[in-house]
Amino acid sequence: MKKYSKETMVGIFVVIGLLCIAYMTVKLGNVGFLGENTYSLYAKFSSVTGLRVGNPVNMLGLEIGRVASFKMDQENQVAVVKLEITKDIQIYDDAIASIKTEGLIGDKFISIDAGGGGDLLKDGDTITETESPTDIMELVSKYAFGGVEEEE
Repeated sequence: MKKYSKETMVGIFVVIGLLCIAYMTVKLGNVGFLGENTYSLYAKFSSVTGLRVGNPVNMLGLEIGRVASFKMDQENQVAVVKLEITKDIQIYDDAIASIKTEGLIGDKFISIDAGGGGDLLKDGDTITETESPTDIMELVSKYAFGGVEEEE
């Protein structure tokens, strides 16, 4: 009888461990189950250098979504970024999306200034006002090789 109780306890422990691993995989991997609680917005940038799928989308310093995918609009020569935004977040059609960097050499993220007037953006709408990332290496090379002019 004692042999079966030890095996049962080990089995329960293993099942609980596997459930914990599955939970952490879902949470850390940003995987959703049973329907997403998000809607899609698009933003067009002239450059998306350093931005990757899965990078955060922030508004007022809080994470409100993730970068879902990229595609190129060859007709207009822009990169189209698909953003997955949490459903309860409201963004207006005069919003501005900017690609920013966390710290000096950190990861990129998209910062959204939500706007305040006009209509609310719905699933599938496009944020028209965007700001591409500043190229740090270009600024450093301009400074180092005399491309930056001083004001007198």
